[in-house]
Amino acid sequence: MSTAQHLAAIDLLRSREFPAAHGRSERGSQGPGYHIAELLTSDTFWEDDGMRWEVAEEQFEAERDGLAVLLADRWGPPQTFSLHSLFDRVVDADFGDLEDGGGDEVIPEPWAQLSASVPDLHLWRVEGRWIALGVSQWDREQPFQLLAVVTETDPP
Repeated sequence: MSTAQHLAAIDLLRSREFPAAHGRSERGSQGPGYHIAELLTSDTFWEDDGMRWEVAEEQFEAERDGLAVLLADRWGPPQTFSLHSLFDRVVDADFGDLEDGGGDEVIPEPWAQLSASVPDLHLWRVEGRWIALGVSQWDREQPFQLLAVVTETDPP
């Protein structure tokens, strides 16, 4: 997919209504208040010695950064938003004090989902919605994904 196609996908997500229920879309996942599009997906790394993984990581970060430059021309420089501590909060909310049924905090979507695989996001606030770009990888053997997110839910 080309950069022009990535921009068109982001514009399409921005114009769409949010669905009433969580589920898969033709490009990723969606739910009440959010869309997540998988813009680009790498191969897996099951038989990799580490070299292909490092090249793919650099490539996907460069794709994200290049797309961020184009979006910054539209909306100004992005915020960089780390999801590391949010992941810890999600785990604590799910498994905190198991005798009491977990933690008290509820992390809204799409933020809880993103925190499991995306270390940080480039983030803009545009016309009442958050637009984010991130690079996802669930595990060292799994593929990288360039993600675009559109949500009306504020980051926690």
